[in-house]
Amino acid sequence: MNSLKDRVAIVTGASRGIGLGIAKDLVEQGAKVCITARKPEPLADAVEQLGGSAVALGVAGKTDDTAHQDEAVARTLDAFGSVDFLVNNTGINPVYGSILDIEPDTAAKLFGVNVLAPIAWTRKVRDAWMGEHGGAVVNVASIAGLRTSPGIGMYGVTKAALMRLTMELAHELAPAIRVNAVAPAIVKTKFATALYEDREEEVASAYPLRRLGLPEDVAGAVSFLLSGQAGWMTGQTVVLDGGITIGGGL
Repeated sequence: MNSLKDRVAIVTGASRGIGLGIAKDLVEQGAKVCITARKPEPLADAVEQLGGSAVALGVAGKTDDTAHQDEAVARTLDAFGSVDFLVNNTGINPVYGSILDIEPDTAAKLFGVNVLAPIAWTRKVRDAWMGEHGGAVVNVASIAGLRTSPGIGMYGVTKAALMRLTMELAHELAPAIRVNAVAPAIVKTKFATALYEDREEEVASAYPLRRLGLPEDVAGAVSFLLSGQAGWMTGQTVVLDGGITIGGGL
């Protein structure tokens, strides 16, 4: 993917898991990255894993905080000279249970981080760079937004909204900025541990490909969507699910 060489990406929520996997793949393809996360220490470790300050920058803060967004965009431009790509990867799911049992404040926080923050980040990069120079955005959604998701229903609602948002932003920002999304099934990360811990083989048996996802499974698709090879794709959600949505099971 030569179109990624020397390009610059912001990847939110990238100190570990899917976000770090995406950042690693982008660096391997020749890009430079700014990664964000709440805690500075794991963020600094992730920067070193990526190859240090020559190719990576870490900016700590809360993804839904406007000052943090401004700082990340400004420091990326200062360090690397552009912001060609944005990956809205940060997502939260602080509750498990019925939608009707979730407190309104908790539901609002879910929407704030999983839906409203991606809007804000996209606005920031558009105004700072992409509006004039072009670029691409990828939103990390979930198959929880495609069908019922018992126990994590409100999370699924926010991810459904994120996929719908992807289409709206793709229409509004074309032709300069492409906007796509990925919708993974269960990926083996700390975030998803509760969905497969101590029963991975049982959970994976429902997948036609007989395994859970890995961060690199998502990373490759994201790099493709950002690259020129996907230059005629916008407003789409790519499902990355080991076949679970066609093969039945939970």
